[in-house]
Amino acid sequence: MRTQGKKRLGILLTVILMLSMAVCSAAEERAEKNGDIYILFTSDVHCGIDKGFGYAGLQQVRDTLEAQGYETILVDDGDAIQGEPIGTLSEGEAIIDLMNDLKYDVAIPGNHEFDYGMPRFLELVEKADFPYISCNFTYLDELVFEPYIIKEAAGKKIGFVGVTTPLTITASTPVYFQDENGEYVYGFMSDDTGERVYQAVQSAVDAAREEGADYVYVIGHMGNGAEFKPWTYADVISHTDGIDVFLDGHSHDTDQVIMKNKDGEDVPRSAVGTKMACIGYSHISAEGDIVETGIWSWPNKTSAPELLDIHNEIRDRVDEAQQELAEELDQVVASTAVTLTINDPEEVDSSGNPVRMIRRAETNLGDLCADAVRAQSGADIAFVNGGSIRVSIEKGDITFGNILAVHPFGSMLCVLELTGQQILDALEWSCHSVPDENGGFNQVSGLTFEINSAIDSPCKADKDGMFTGIEGERRVQNVMVGGEALDPEKTYTLAGFDYQLRQQGDGYTVYDGAPVLQDSVKLDNQVLIDYIVDTLGGKVGGDYADPYGQGRITVLE
Repeated sequence: MRTQGKKRLGILLTVILMLSMAVCSAAEERAEKNGDIYILFTSDVHCGIDKGFGYAGLQQVRDTLEAQGYETILVDDGDAIQGEPIGTLSEGEAIIDLMNDLKYDVAIPGNHEFDYGMPRFLELVEKADFPYISCNFTYLDELVFEPYIIKEAAGKKIGFVGVTTPLTITASTPVYFQDENGEYVYGFMSDDTGERVYQAVQSAVDAAREEGADYVYVIGHMGNGAEFKPWTYADVISHTDGIDVFLDGHSHDTDQVIMKNKDGEDVPRSAVGTKMACIGYSHISAEGDIVETGIWSWPNKTSAPELLDIHNEIRDRVDEAQQELAEELDQVVASTAVTLTINDPEEVDSSGNPVRMIRRAETNLGDLCADAVRAQSGADIAFVNGGSIRVSIEKGDITFGNILAVHPFGSMLCVLELTGQQILDALEWSCHSVPDENGGFNQVSGLTFEINSAIDSPCKADKDGMFTGIEGERRVQNVMVGGEALDPEKTYTLAGFDYQLRQQGDGYTVYDGAPVLQDSVKLDNQVLIDYIVDTLGGKVGGDYADPYGQGRITVLE
């Protein structure tokens, strides 16, 4: 590999200048091709089509590069179709339509591509004008998609291999991967060691090379969290060879890493965060060198299309799609005197973007959501997994769209009867990744407790990431319910969403077999709306002023 810093800087400045002027359109005549290629990639868009660069900014960048003579390939690393009202109300179709307009070349499924159910995802795959690939997504142990694809540009053959984390089963809804008898028929080649996935990636890489690929890029939805082992990007790279670049998603980070493969060769890994805050790129020169792989960042609160007044065909399509939802979503249903957050109010990442807190610590929005579940159900205790609380609510008016964006999944309120011991086990599983993130980390109402992070988690799990039991010293301590110590022998009522309580979401097998007192009572977003409007009188006040919450969860350093 070699670096051409001045050339890269010049290209970046030109891209920014032309973005601000918005003078390059798809209709303009293209410059003579210069033999260079830019592979552009997105990940974890989560329906953030008008945030960060936005889809309009992405199109403008692509048009700019092509107007300068570069050939481009556009790929997505998963989790595109879910995350905001436009995805929820259209069950992903509006996003697929826009991806078709953007002329994506290839995509892979992330865990949230399955959130509307397997039949719906497969319908969307048919609707897509671009192929989905995956070397490890199976039905009855047979691959659902092709494991790789080869795209040609500037006389070069570029292989793309797709791979999705096996933790998808618990990070989406487990029953979606089962047949009518509750047997798993869809899978992602999980095992205790990760070897099945490593071998699947290696086989696809080798096959792409044998077919004539000059370069092999892995498009992964694997992530970098400790809870993702043994299927992190680092696990895959270190157990394979022949990968030139690993384009990764899932953990919403923006880390740019170069690490050794199993033969000691350098492999760049690049990730682009979420909500179009970054656009990833990998530049292949006319001479055949991979010049650089990295990201362009847009950490500003105001999106690039809005701030730079970008107008192109994609901007028009995004505006049309959003306008169709605007009247319903803009209806004001309540107000808040404080900002309700999922993020740390002070900490930012290397790109200047807020660091998410809801999946590893208490927040005021987490308290509000859990209180809503407990109040609407009448249960003793309520749990709401941090992964289901997607965005913050700014101070001021609260619209239906705000609420739907907080809870976009359409999960249903349920109530179970559990022993205190089951609740203790559920809390241990909830906290097993602290201080790292985990979508199954629960915000709570009706109880308080401490986490001794100096003690390693005693939780055990099977190869699919499902909870199997506790072995060793517990890290969850001093659990209090209504001011009294939780009694392991006593029974309590626990409210939450069916994703965890009834469908084993996030690996919560601890609830299996518990008596169901209320089943599928009300949608998650309706629970929150009704609590704010009916119980709080339409106003969220000072009780939720502290972004770090009301002290229900204490992490002992």
